[in-house]
Amino acid sequence: FFNQIIAGTSKNRHRPLVKLWVGPIPFLVLIHAETIEPVLSSSRHLDKSYPYRFLHPWLGTGLLTSKAGGAGLMSSHPARHSTGDKWRSRRKMLTPSFHFSILVDFLEVMNEQSEILIQKMQKHVGGEPFNCFSYITLCALDIICETAMGKKVYAQSNADSEYVQSVYKMSDLITRRQRAPWWWPDWIYNMFGEGKEQTEILKILHSFTANVIKERAANKTVGWEPDPRLKERRAFLDMLLKSTDDAGAKLKLEDIQEEVDTFMFEGHDTTAASMNWALHLIGSHPDVQKKVQMELQEVLGSAGRRVGAEDLKRLRYLECVIKESLRLFPSVPLFARRICKDCHINGFKIPEGVNTVIIPYALHRDPRFFPEPEEFRPERFLPENSHGRHPYAYIPFSAGFRNCIGQRFAMMEEKVILASVLHNFDVEAYQSRDNLRPIGELILRPKQGIWIRLHKRAI
Repeated sequence: FFNQIIAGTSKNRHRPLVKLWVGPIPFLVLIHAETIEPVLSSSRHLDKSYPYRFLHPWLGTGLLTSKAGGAGLMSSHPARHSTGDKWRSRRKMLTPSFHFSILVDFLEVMNEQSEILIQKMQKHVGGEPFNCFSYITLCALDIICETAMGKKVYAQSNADSEYVQSVYKMSDLITRRQRAPWWWPDWIYNMFGEGKEQTEILKILHSFTANVIKERAANKTVGWEPDPRLKERRAFLDMLLKSTDDAGAKLKLEDIQEEVDTFMFEGHDTTAASMNWALHLIGSHPDVQKKVQMELQEVLGSAGRRVGAEDLKRLRYLECVIKESLRLFPSVPLFARRICKDCHINGFKIPEGVNTVIIPYALHRDPRFFPEPEEFRPERFLPENSHGRHPYAYIPFSAGFRNCIGQRFAMMEEKVILASVLHNFDVEAYQSRDNLRPIGELILRPKQGIWIRLHKRAI
């Protein structure tokens, strides 16, 4: 399905707008910076589209899925005002938690988990090609569990744990349901096997996070006090437990659970996919890999040193590599918004209620902004080459009022893990780009995984 959409957008790139039917619902397809900007830059069109409702059983109506009002930032419509207030209040409440000065506290966790990853990958050095996708994904899951909940799940050591397996099963069920319009009505879906399976998986997911929240809330030393003797690390959950809304009221436990579950959903698959694609591209371009390793040698020195806060700022070329990888393979290849008030896009009047689908995978291949768009060129993102580019030509984390709140966290994690891998190993891609066959589900994944060879690096 995804490949059909991409083929269609490529064929119709010259058209200003394209309509696509997904089951009974028509979508307006947006793949040009000029048509995407009116939607993402507006304070009106903030509501997610219909397919996001399938996330509600797991995530509730937290930051990702809640309505944003849809009629401007100060809606006079009572119903819209209440739902919009929830999103705006949560966004305002959570934004300080993603400030760089807060995020650097998580570097220790990221470094520790990347060291475990390196140990796990050592057995493949000098051996046959292997699929690195699950290695990276489990590392990312360990990181998000500890940083979001303050809970170790040891995914890298125990991939068969009930919670880890439930996270993956739930994502697969949501993807399959989104692609099958006949499963969209709840009363039909819940009658059959997958609906019943989802109910059982939700019990596991929700009971796990609910228990973690209750334990953390009962702990009098949850990590906020600036006492260096405290062994317990700060987690996003601690900030949620301390946070208050505009009226000074603390969040209820069910509200906190919505956001913790959202962190879990958004915080590992996206970064894991991005790092896997990056490893393939780096392993396919020895010249790029050499430049990254030279930068790592200059910044980090010996192979064993951990990445520090100041190092992150100096890993400029690695950042360009990550950005170029996200251009070619955005973790979220498409996302949908609802038009909440009549507007004009590219001269066409678009009525309220229309669903739009924005496709970064196609947008990022616009030759006007990225000449020879299929070529992997990290230098595109050097400051001198980015100057003057349309602000909506590159949106791997969405853009505007409802952009990804965790993009700094994601970039930090990717730098730490990729730096660890490339400082310890030479990576050789085993697949060609043509054989990757991207599958656009909730997250952009390669159909057969990412297969690489590892060689011991002489430093």
